[in-house]
Amino acid sequence: MVWIDIYGKVPVAMTIAGSDSGGGAGIEADLKTFAALGVHGTVVLTAITAQNTTAVTGVQDVELDIIEKQIDAVVSDIGVDAAKTGMLHTSEIIRVVAKKVREYKFPLVVDPVMIAKSGAPLLKQEAVKTLIEELLPLATVLTPNAREAEVLCGFKVSSLEDQKRAAKKIAELGPKAVVVKGGHLYTEKSVDVLYYDGEYYFYEAERIESKNTHGTGCSFSAAIAAELAKGKTVVEAVSAAKELITAAIRYGIPVGRGHGPVNPLALLYKESERHRVLRSVVEAFLLLMNYPRAAELVPEVGTNIAMALPYADNLNDVAAIPGRIRKAGNKVTATLAPEFGASSHLARYILTIVKHDPRKRAAVNIRFNKKFIEAARELGLTVSFYDRRKEPPEVKAVEGATIPWGVSEAIKNAGGRVPDVIYHEGDWGKEPMIVVLGETAVDCIKLALKIAEKALGEKHG
Repeated sequence: MVWIDIYGKVPVAMTIAGSDSGGGAGIEADLKTFAALGVHGTVVLTAITAQNTTAVTGVQDVELDIIEKQIDAVVSDIGVDAAKTGMLHTSEIIRVVAKKVREYKFPLVVDPVMIAKSGAPLLKQEAVKTLIEELLPLATVLTPNAREAEVLCGFKVSSLEDQKRAAKKIAELGPKAVVVKGGHLYTEKSVDVLYYDGEYYFYEAERIESKNTHGTGCSFSAAIAAELAKGKTVVEAVSAAKELITAAIRYGIPVGRGHGPVNPLALLYKESERHRVLRSVVEAFLLLMNYPRAAELVPEVGTNIAMALPYADNLNDVAAIPGRIRKAGNKVTATLAPEFGASSHLARYILTIVKHDPRKRAAVNIRFNKKFIEAARELGLTVSFYDRRKEPPEVKAVEGATIPWGVSEAIKNAGGRVPDVIYHEGDWGKEPMIVVLGETAVDCIKLALKIAEKALGEKHG
């Protein structure tokens, strides 16, 4: 969705950077980030690179007059609310960009791109001095990683205190704000340090182990530029960028043999699926409600139908029916419409399963019946189980840990495959249960009804 301000204007962010033929960094990453944050993205191409996830094999700089004309063309017609720079390969390119920034005076985020993820140099050595002298004094925000910060401040950056010292030292070179990123440091948390207007701000996130980190710096700086284009403060912009890039790394795209790209669109994809997920749960409930023998599928504790958003990572990312589905004579009923965060039981099944198979985002629990188990096997489904009586005491002692443990046991018992059906035969005070898994809530119910029809000897619909 495009973000529109109170005057009906669509914010415009410009990327002044190189192109990555692998689609992971450069203008490709920047435009995805702009789109994810609802701003219109424009491009000033500075270089064409031949690269993939393992190497940069060629660089062709764009002619200086074309770089200048690209900026003029965009500013004269569309305008620029904020811009960011990425790969500026030579001193000559830096000088042209700096001249135009001084002329048009738009807010500028400078990502001092020096080395590609593969290790290839993207800024000529002699251009570092030009970058410092010409562009840094024009920066609204400068976003070096620890290694780039070392080049700019002249000392080793290996701790939070080093980040603070480096940010303050680099700010003396002219940028209004400096963010020294912590992704390259060997610390428990990933902490970015912002030095702005004489104050320090800290942005902490879980450190995510992933090789899919190509384009991290590009997307982070692009996100700051997008938020500045929307009128946000520097502090707000950096905060939003940290949230976006953390998700982008967590849900990176596993392509290629080297460093796959981050996924700046992850949160957008997640939010865009909310309506479809809720609709699938409603449709699944209607299918169950219209099944003549639906009550025979409902355990004493009730049934629920749940489905998760893409990239789900917590209980509030899973939609289900509040209060569960209950028997009503020979039929079933529910009193409330589905909503997110309504089921901790099935949500834990799903959140564990998607770590092994991201496609299986839905589940329904039905009454334990050995005939249902036999029917599932006869239908060729992968059926597995776990024994709640064997649950380790240390697992029992942790609230909510039983189901993740049980699902992991079921996968192990299935030879490492993700089952279509998981069951357990109960324990002291715990009712036996069958859980049917699938890609959507509708898929789960259709599969559950197919199992019931085979087990109960009745066709429906």
